[in-house]
Amino acid sequence: MMSYRDFAFRCLWKVLGARGLSTLLYHRVLPELDTMRPGEITAREFEWQMGVLQEHFNVLPLRDALEYLQHGGLPPRSVCITFDDGYADNLTVALPILERYGLTATVFVSSGFLSGGQMWNDSILEALRVIRPGSLDLSALGLGRFNVAKDSDRLNTAIGIIRDSKYFPLARREEVVKYLMETSGIQSEGLMLTHEDLRELKRRGVEIGGHTVSHAILASLGEGEARAEIEKGKADLEGILGEPIDFFAYPNGRKDQDYRPVDVELVRNAGFTAAVTTNWGVSAPATSRFELPRFTPWDRNRAKYLVRMALNARNPIAH
Repeated sequence: MMSYRDFAFRCLWKVLGARGLSTLLYHRVLPELDTMRPGEITAREFEWQMGVLQEHFNVLPLRDALEYLQHGGLPPRSVCITFDDGYADNLTVALPILERYGLTATVFVSSGFLSGGQMWNDSILEALRVIRPGSLDLSALGLGRFNVAKDSDRLNTAIGIIRDSKYFPLARREEVVKYLMETSGIQSEGLMLTHEDLRELKRRGVEIGGHTVSHAILASLGEGEARAEIEKGKADLEGILGEPIDFFAYPNGRKDQDYRPVDVELVRNAGFTAAVTTNWGVSAPATSRFELPRFTPWDRNRAKYLVRMALNARNPIAH
């Protein structure tokens, strides 16, 4: 028998006129809480969220959902699950949970970090985790001075450095990362998938998509550089998997700020058939297949999670 709470959710969905395809965005699923990564969900949280999705929604592979959008017949409360970047815990932590609920996902991979690489923001976080207490002077790199005297300062400092260097040219951003890694004495942590991990995901029914080579913000690049990031990332993944890569995720993913109309055309011309953004909303039949919206319901309890899903689904996006 349906609970009162679940009945209320179904009524809310109808009252709001919620419809279309909701595409959820995750990055990592951590085995347990990490105070340096408070925005990432734990396995326990991901488990109950997948239970909610399995109970109340029609969770579809992205490929199937796009077919329904194009030809009709999209089931009510349709959802796709996606991950960005290519973290190893997508395989080791998230996938077993997905499989327990009979669900699948699409993982968008930045090819340059596979098999031993590390995302630049992770390097900053891991450096600040262990850096010697005191004052950190990054003035020569255009970032000013930071206080890391206490453990509580470390996360705020890391967030500030990541925020301020995100749109630096790639070479300048790498200077920041190199300096922090050398200062803290850390090496790459093996946080990302290996080539074999990628093949294992594919064998177990996970769709793999492109996410550039280096997670470059396309809007900060010249057209030639952007084309190379998009095309080489696709070619790298196709070489590993031995099959076409059809879907793409724009790094950072906000329209105009992170990608431009020219980047949309570059993705189309590279041979991708669809692309996802981080613009909030849901996809309707009229939504551009190269600017599909996604969002992350960040609530930490079941009721708020369900309400957030319903509120996001009020306004399908048409481009």
